[in-house]
Amino acid sequence: MERRLSAILAADVVGYSALMEQDEAATFERLRMRRTELFEPEIARHHGRVFKLMGDGLLAEFGSVVDAVECAVSLQRGMGERNAAVPEEERFDVRIGINIGEVIVEGEDRYGEGVNVAARLEQLARPGGICVSGKVAKEVEKKLAFGFDSAGRQKVKNIEEPVDVYHVRLDAPPRRRILQKRGSGRLWWAFGVPAAIMAAVLAIGAGLYYPLSMSSPGGSGTIPSVAVLPFKDLSAEKSLGYLGDGLANDVIAILSRFSDIAVVSRTSSFAYQGKEGDIRRIGKELGVGYVVEGSVRKEGNRVRIVAQLINANTGDHVWADRFDKAGTDPWALQDELTGKIVGAMTGEFGAIRKADYSQAWGKDSTNLAEYDYYLRAESQLNLYTKEGIERSGEISRQGLQVFPGSPLLTAELGWSHWLKVALLYSSDPQADLQEADRLVKQVLSDKNLSPQVARLAHWLHAWLLTINGDHDGAIAEMNKALAAAPYNAFTLTDAGNIFLSAGQPEKALELTDAAAARDPGLSWFFNYVRGATFVVLGKNEDAVEVLKAAEFADAPLLLAIAYMRLGRDAEARAAVAKMLKAAPTATVQSWRRAWNFRDPSILDKAAADLARAGLPSGSLQ
Repeated sequence: MERRLSAILAADVVGYSALMEQDEAATFERLRMRRTELFEPEIARHHGRVFKLMGDGLLAEFGSVVDAVECAVSLQRGMGERNAAVPEEERFDVRIGINIGEVIVEGEDRYGEGVNVAARLEQLARPGGICVSGKVAKEVEKKLAFGFDSAGRQKVKNIEEPVDVYHVRLDAPPRRRILQKRGSGRLWWAFGVPAAIMAAVLAIGAGLYYPLSMSSPGGSGTIPSVAVLPFKDLSAEKSLGYLGDGLANDVIAILSRFSDIAVVSRTSSFAYQGKEGDIRRIGKELGVGYVVEGSVRKEGNRVRIVAQLINANTGDHVWADRFDKAGTDPWALQDELTGKIVGAMTGEFGAIRKADYSQAWGKDSTNLAEYDYYLRAESQLNLYTKEGIERSGEISRQGLQVFPGSPLLTAELGWSHWLKVALLYSSDPQADLQEADRLVKQVLSDKNLSPQVARLAHWLHAWLLTINGDHDGAIAEMNKALAAAPYNAFTLTDAGNIFLSAGQPEKALELTDAAAARDPGLSWFFNYVRGATFVVLGKNEDAVEVLKAAEFADAPLLLAIAYMRLGRDAEARAAVAKMLKAAPTATVQSWRRAWNFRDPSILDKAAADLARAGLPSGSLQ
């Protein structure tokens, strides 16, 4: 009997029986539309899977409790928008309950107390509301901006122990509160709405990557692989075939510019044009782990694109979304929609990356390949907590014991040392910087690196050269990383920091503008770089505006500098206090160790501002 830990979402319609009595056919049709247009796409977009339909309700499973809560909020907001647009008698109110716990896996179904508690919580939810267990509230309270109102411990049917019950407050936007820094730009899979894949033509049968990160011998070259099928023309007059083909062509072209995903050539994937078939069979024939498919239709002057990413091993939907755009210029429409589709798939919180992480952690530790160790280490690094970075380093070292000398794992270990310094967690910044430098030079001494590893190494080297004051060398290294990933919004944004440090603030803004155009979902990161740039340029009001929306890494310290220069000393001290709460060991000197500008007066003046705002001076190591 297989058991696993899952987040379970239970939902049903309030007063469904009464609605059915009034108008059975119309009620059923409205419910079907809500499922197909809202519930199923949103659940898939948040990486969940519906495993049971029950008349007016459903049960869905998520690998991430954060995804489950974000999905529930999106569903309730979507229902609110739809209710506002229809007469009162046609409105549905939905209740949602969420629990995290162990479930029993039996085929496609899930059983056990984890499921039962979710169903009971749904019954306790208010119409249009979300009710979660105490475990869920505790798990996500520091990761999401939503508030929770305690309803105390309640006895629920068929559950022996009382359950801690919380109601979600829906009056805040779903913004992640993840403490990150410049190093976060290192995420090389832009997964939000376009970004990441290399190897333009994948030799079918070469075995570089099979469904969901299976490793081939050698390991370092193992990367996710994707096939993009032509988008189906669903217009009534069948006049949008050119747009469906153009979208697929553009997605393939963009993805082919990235070194971290392999994309099948157009010739191979377009062989399936007009053919219906099992995605699992198509994936097997093309030798890929993921398949992108979609459709185009036109209503008036509005084009609607539906795109979805499918796990070719299981046939499950990993991600799906709908994009609407009005306009008469087909090429402009194609360009914009292509960007949104690619961005939605790639990036730090993207569907492929999440699926890969989940797959790696689902494997027995005795059966991990080199790439699995990397994925596990990366998932911990991306928490950007002190514990997560330490754990990432441990996993990389474990992997290096099994795969001695692995360039991929060596580069990953180097990043963990650098991020301890960059995020102000290091107890010995000099030692961590020296070790990161040793590791990256070891990787770069290998003349046969895969593009994936080479980009990681050049990127890390750019940061280390910046910290050591070699700004020209840093730009050269960063340009090598950019050449491998010219469409990657993360890389572009982080490159802005390198150019800013080298005395090119205008270039930094140019790069963040390019990143914003490709993936608006990265606002938390490119606003951070913009904020730092505005501080350097003396545009302190502008800096305050964007840094308040960039709550990660040392953003509070940059905000404190801007406040001090505006004469808002109390707000500056509050920002420093906020930073110290997240990183208690942060000092002026440890902050100086994480930055280095070509013009040393920039750092000197900023450090003086931080000292006046109350940041402890510390000692330089």
